[in-house]
Amino acid sequence: MSRVAATYVRLLYDYLQAQDVDAERLLGPLPPADQHFVPLSAWQGMLTRVQDLEGRPGLGLRVAAGISPRHFGVVGYAALACATLGEALLRLERYHASVYDVNPAVVRHLPEGISIEWGVSRGKPGPLVDETAIASLVQLARDMTGHVWPVMEVSFVNPRPDDVRPYEDFFGGLVRFGAQVTRLVLAAEHLVLPLRKSDPALLALMDQQAEALLARVASVPAEVEAWRRTLVVLIREGRPALVDLARAHHLSPRSLQRRLAEQGLGFQRLLDDTRQHLAEGYMRQHGLDLAEIALLLGFSEQSAFTRAFRQWTGLAPAQWRKQALANKNQVSP
Repeated sequence: MSRVAATYVRLLYDYLQAQDVDAERLLGPLPPADQHFVPLSAWQGMLTRVQDLEGRPGLGLRVAAGISPRHFGVVGYAALACATLGEALLRLERYHASVYDVNPAVVRHLPEGISIEWGVSRGKPGPLVDETAIASLVQLARDMTGHVWPVMEVSFVNPRPDDVRPYEDFFGGLVRFGAQVTRLVLAAEHLVLPLRKSDPALLALMDQQAEALLARVASVPAEVEAWRRTLVVLIREGRPALVDLARAHHLSPRSLQRRLAEQGLGFQRLLDDTRQHLAEGYMRQHGLDLAEIALLLGFSEQSAFTRAFRQWTGLAPAQWRKQALANKNQVSP
């Protein structure tokens, strides 16, 4: 079933609030904090109701103006840890299904830059859904770099609207309609732009959660605790390697390995222990699904996280979570 993240749906509520419109009266209650996805059909209906209320073209472009990393959940958070726009887009592409699980995205490298394409294998979600999704991605990318730059090309599978000027003005490049795939082409010169705009509140929240999860671990020597805390940051940035941990502590990899051995540890065990404790804490939170947890732990795919978690605990993540939540309910007053 096609679906979108509840955090992404909140973008429309935020837009209506800025227009002094009672969003919950028009759209219904906000998705609860423990609901991760909203069916695509519900999202289509919400956009249609707002379109009927406003009666003017370009709704998706206007809604996208309020996008922020928090609307992309932990995927937006992970993107903020990247050094350049190109790296951030690759992360967004890899994990986009945890935010926008409609048609799969494919990134293609071109001589002039990259293209991101969405086919129609799961159908055509419609102009309002497509416009909002593409415009939100472009607006988020612009905001993260601190620059308003034109895209090279945007193609939509939907019919050409009566007035294309709002789309040309927003995207700043060639805009096509009636295409076989939805396609966004970005120039190479923009992909190397450093990320200049972050979301400190989101970063602080996720770091605070990670710190709290590690604090539950039994007392360990101060040196080991320092390595673990550094690993949390490296995991978030997708750099959980021995050489990166050594560099962060001004050591050579060989020196770090020697000091780990003095504590009865190896690097892989330290990394696995840190990831396991974080994973168990994250899985006790209703609002995170397994794909997001895999992302937070620095795994390239959910399947890799599942294999690792089985090795740590002997259980699949979903089975472990079910048992943990059942035990929690049993001890609750």
